[in-house]
Amino acid sequence: MHGYLIQNKPFPEEKLQLSTYGKNINKTNVNKKVLVAPLDWGLGHATRCVPLIRSLLAEGFDVLPAADETGALLLQKEFPALTVLPLRGYNIRYSKYKRLFFFKMLLQVPKILAAIRHERKWLKTIIGQHAIDIVISDNRFGLRNKKAHCIFMTHQLFIKTGNRFTEKIAQKINYRYINRFDECWVPDEPGQGNLAGELSHPATFPRIPVTYIGPLSRFRKLPADHKTGLLVILSGPEPQRTFFENILLAQLRSLQEKVVLVRGLPGAPPEVGVRADNVTVINHLPASELNELICSAKTVIARSGYSSVMDLAMLQQQAILIPTPGQAEQEYLAKYLSGKKYCIIQDQDGFDLQKALHDLNRDVLVPFPERGRDLLQEAIMTLR
Repeated sequence: MHGYLIQNKPFPEEKLQLSTYGKNINKTNVNKKVLVAPLDWGLGHATRCVPLIRSLLAEGFDVLPAADETGALLLQKEFPALTVLPLRGYNIRYSKYKRLFFFKMLLQVPKILAAIRHERKWLKTIIGQHAIDIVISDNRFGLRNKKAHCIFMTHQLFIKTGNRFTEKIAQKINYRYINRFDECWVPDEPGQGNLAGELSHPATFPRIPVTYIGPLSRFRKLPADHKTGLLVILSGPEPQRTFFENILLAQLRSLQEKVVLVRGLPGAPPEVGVRADNVTVINHLPASELNELICSAKTVIARSGYSSVMDLAMLQQQAILIPTPGQAEQEYLAKYLSGKKYCIIQDQDGFDLQKALHDLNRDVLVPFPERGRDLLQEAIMTLR
């Protein structure tokens, strides 16, 4: 779905030089090459680039994805005819404790700045080697160069930290980098039916043009048969992913209905990892199978990462959202969506499955808003 665990290991560039891409696409824009590069903070950035790449290919653009090892493997599976360039990730580690989250991130600032510098040097080389015309950077600050039209894609124009003082600082730093790009694309709706609230609709905007391209999801809505009572999709960074898995496994076996738990470990073997009388645990699934599984589930438990939210909104799926401890963005999104009655929420600390299911059955949830115009298509047409 999104936000899967990144395996932070270096990998040789030659391992990801894949087969020739763009063989069967419209040739109208064959000379316009687009580099698409997602950040490595969870696989959600890579998964939301899937519909973006599909739309670019459909319009005849020559697409060259770039990602860290785990993101590249996902994109390779989605687009076997594309060449995926290896691009080093930021390799951020999260704190075990919520109260130390901000300080843990602060200690990694030098590593982030080094990654940004590396991106700039890397892009300069890649533009020269592949004659790149357009760059779409999903939250990678260093992917800008005057020799290409560079687009920064983010749903976080306003960064939540949980502290007003640090939010002001983060906002200035965020816009300082964003304003160096040619334009900014926001994967959300521009009006009241938006999914990200203040994150994507701040009081103050960047100086560069901002375009809302609508929520991005690689999934499509299928008929619901409710073969699965409860589907749990574990995603996000370690160690919190494993902490939450252990909490869930201790409580899931008490349920009478069928439960499927997808662990979000794309680097692990795909076969089932654990079985119990009512619980099936799977390491990971291909996108098409996960799409069907989500649509067949009566209830979904997931993180409140934005890519998860976009997938749930696309599939009109009711859910119990559990923010990753210490991630102010996820905590804000969960509260924002709960306030609109799209979902119910619980904290990981003190998580009570029975109470969550009771609250879900008691509360009257409203469906996610239906999508209107194809804003992504309109944005891509401006690149012709």
